[in-house]
Amino acid sequence: MSSLNKNIIIENVIQTKMRGKVIYQSNISSHDSTKLLFVKPFDDPSGKGYQRPVNKKRCQDFSEYLSIGDGALFTPILLNAMGNWEFSAYDSKRPSFGRLFCKGKASVMDGQHRLGGIEIYTKESNISLNIPFLAFHWLDEDEEIMLFDTINTKAKGIGSSLSRYLKRDNEELSWVATQLIIQKDSPFHEKGTIIGQRSKGRHITLQNIYTALSMLTKDSIVTELNKEKILLIATTYFNIIKKMFPNEWGDYKNYKMTHIIGINALSLVGNQVIRKHFDKDSNNIDINQMTKTLYKIKNVDWSAEGSMKYLKGITGSRTLAKEL
Repeated sequence: MSSLNKNIIIENVIQTKMRGKVIYQSNISSHDSTKLLFVKPFDDPSGKGYQRPVNKKRCQDFSEYLSIGDGALFTPILLNAMGNWEFSAYDSKRPSFGRLFCKGKASVMDGQHRLGGIEIYTKESNISLNIPFLAFHWLDEDEEIMLFDTINTKAKGIGSSLSRYLKRDNEELSWVATQLIIQKDSPFHEKGTIIGQRSKGRHITLQNIYTALSMLTKDSIVTELNKEKILLIATTYFNIIKKMFPNEWGDYKNYKMTHIIGINALSLVGNQVIRKHFDKDSNNIDINQMTKTLYKIKNVDWSAEGSMKYLKGITGSRTLAKEL
């Protein structure tokens, strides 16, 4: 599995060390990657495998990401050359810069879905890519498995809320959700957390607000408006709710209103209310009429120990929205 019929040469390689281990950094062409790299599946007959099965959807998603063009950057894949690659410096005066003579295949420790996506993309587009890599010259089987385990169990993703924040300049609803947290006139200003880490008083994440906004605007003419207008409408709608139910909005412990189930239910209701009172000619909502409509739910019991006590998840939100 690890041998090659013909040596492959990789140019412009930097050789250095990490904790005493020799490592190489450079790029492999997508054409050579299929010949030069292999994965050790967990069910390999040798009993030495450890990689999970490839998720085809993740590969397809990465291929679609690559199709956006030059902005589709990605991190280096991680390899174990298993002693099959030999480094040769171009110049004795620069002993760490040269080429690799690849006499055998390297094991992919991290990056099989990126590679799968690249393979799909290059076949569909007929475009070759340079794939950045970091390769250990040699790791034994135990070291390789241990590093794979560390990468996949110790590393922590940034979380969906912070991801929405980072996308705020490119995604309109991410921008609106962010503004609903940071703007002082927003009812979510002192209740929301951008990074997704809840604390006392800040129990609504940016991702929660993004999801609520998606419900509030789904299949509505509102989605055709600019982000500033969407922000104004969302702020107005939830401020009316806050003004109608000051105790319920301010007391997370005893009332369900600002629990996720309540925010989502109100967003589903808001989708219909805004649709009803939106004036297409002026691109504005009739605030007075919308307030009158919302006053029909003024006597709803939002108590955490009342009829809403056992409602859970999106199904509970939909049930609550229908009742409202």
